[in-house]
Amino acid sequence: MEPISNRAKKALIIGCGIAGPATALFLKKAGIDPVIYEADERTDDYAGLFLNLARNGLQVLKELGIDAQIRQEGIAMYTMKMLSGKGKLLGNVGQMSGEPQGYTIKRGILHKVLREEALRQGISIEYGKKLKSIETNEPDRVKAAFEDGTFASGDFLIGCDGINSRVRKIVMPSAPAPTYTGLISFGGFLQSTAIAYEPGIQTMVFGKRAFFGYLVRNAEEIYWFGNMNYPGEPTRRELQNIPQAEWRRTLNGLYADDIAPLPEIVRSTEEEIGVFPIYDMPSLPVWHEKSVVLVGDAVHATSPNAGQGASLALEDAIVLAKCIRDFPDAGLAFSEFQKLRRDRVERIVQYSRSIGQRKHATNPVQVFFRDLMMPMFLKSANKVSHSWMYDYKVDWNGKVAQ
Repeated sequence: MEPISNRAKKALIIGCGIAGPATALFLKKAGIDPVIYEADERTDDYAGLFLNLARNGLQVLKELGIDAQIRQEGIAMYTMKMLSGKGKLLGNVGQMSGEPQGYTIKRGILHKVLREEALRQGISIEYGKKLKSIETNEPDRVKAAFEDGTFASGDFLIGCDGINSRVRKIVMPSAPAPTYTGLISFGGFLQSTAIAYEPGIQTMVFGKRAFFGYLVRNAEEIYWFGNMNYPGEPTRRELQNIPQAEWRRTLNGLYADDIAPLPEIVRSTEEEIGVFPIYDMPSLPVWHEKSVVLVGDAVHATSPNAGQGASLALEDAIVLAKCIRDFPDAGLAFSEFQKLRRDRVERIVQYSRSIGQRKHATNPVQVFFRDLMMPMFLKSANKVSHSWMYDYKVDWNGKVAQ
């Protein structure tokens, strides 16, 4: 058996979404041997809707040399145009000059780009691996058991398995559960040339009953989404179990009295409409336990309002890999990772939550004051620099201070 001091450390990565492959790629750059374990039996590049990959996230992909495909397949986003339910322009956020704020990309494409680069670099991805338990009895070692009866051992384990993280539930059973925001998100894609093409602009409408956003890709494909209040604490499965015909009736009624082209977009969508509850994560006091650490949505899931979820996961990947590279002890590396990331991600989670709260107004009094105050808020937002969020960069070659 090879002496421990001479062999490469092995990382068990749970989850093959965004954080998992990205973390694996950076660990490989750091000389670590990563293996990805995914609970699903196979990949589905058509699952999910779309997301915003902000330019801070794109910088991370550039470090991996895989940003070009995102720029090619995505929609460059410069400005958000905000309209009232009556079609009045409330204001714009962003500017058409300079670098885009980011790119809107189909979720499946981003997953595919990351996964294929991991495979190209020889990183193993094992499917059908539903995590059953984790053992951390030996110093600097971890053992994972899967529901198919197999086991895996490594030097440390990284939970990249999303907001409903199985890793978090096992190693931090008393950690607070994700918090429902009171909103659900829904949306889809529509092939049409009938909607005005405004390159670089995403239109947001505070509809009479619910929020709505859309953008057009290459003058022929519309990406759209909406948010509405929804009672209880629904799971994704519960929402998916509601028949599509019922969702179509609900959404057609929701936007029937709104300005064009909202009713037409919803009515003309023939592909499946995706529906998802919006949850975010309360602050966790600790992000790691012994040889296990959490990354991305598993530890700091944010609602999609700020468009930063994917970018934060990518930032986590590069920062964690640097800490593991520069600290010989995993516990110290994990502590430094949390210290470097905590303030930033919590600031963004709060910022995103505050944006979501402005979507709730539906009664006439709330709507009046929102539409009255929104232009002033948007003017102020444009004056305040968001460079702290969008221009965050991590120097891979720089050493983590010890």
